[in-house]
Amino acid sequence: MTREQFIAQVEREQEALRGFLFALCCGNKSESDDLAQDALVKAYLSSAGYQEKGRFRSWLFKIAYNTFLNHKASLRTTENIDEARALASSNNADNCFEHQSLYLALSTLPPKERSAITLYYLNGYSIKEIAMITDTSEDAVKKQLSRGRDKLKKKLTIDR
Repeated sequence: MTREQFIAQVEREQEALRGFLFALCCGNKSESDDLAQDALVKAYLSSAGYQEKGRFRSWLFKIAYNTFLNHKASLRTTENIDEARALASSNNADNCFEHQSLYLALSTLPPKERSAITLYYLNGYSIKEIAMITDTSEDAVKKQLSRGRDKLKKKLTIDR
């Protein structure tokens, strides 16, 4: 892939990539922007190895997903919604944001469940595509979606 081809592809997919990472980062714009930049640099550095067998977006999302997981590996997972609120306010999250409750609830999920929920519901990927992006089996994705939905339902019900 040439530099020009890469730039053209990124221009088409950049908004979707940023939206995906914004959701994974539970509305934290600065964190998602940093991760997007890191993912794009990694993608560019490995663009020579890109095989045009699949969609560029899936390939790019896979790099972004791995960048997100590597970033989150050093951070602790929030155990309850109250901790998430405290964390969000300490990070200057926009409390007026339309989907703040959802992002707070998402932040309590383990990264793999959060990623599955985000890719499936917010980005419209199929279970098969999510399995490819996350390097897991389709059964694992189904379990992550089920667990994530159950946890979100409890968190969002309790929060009301």
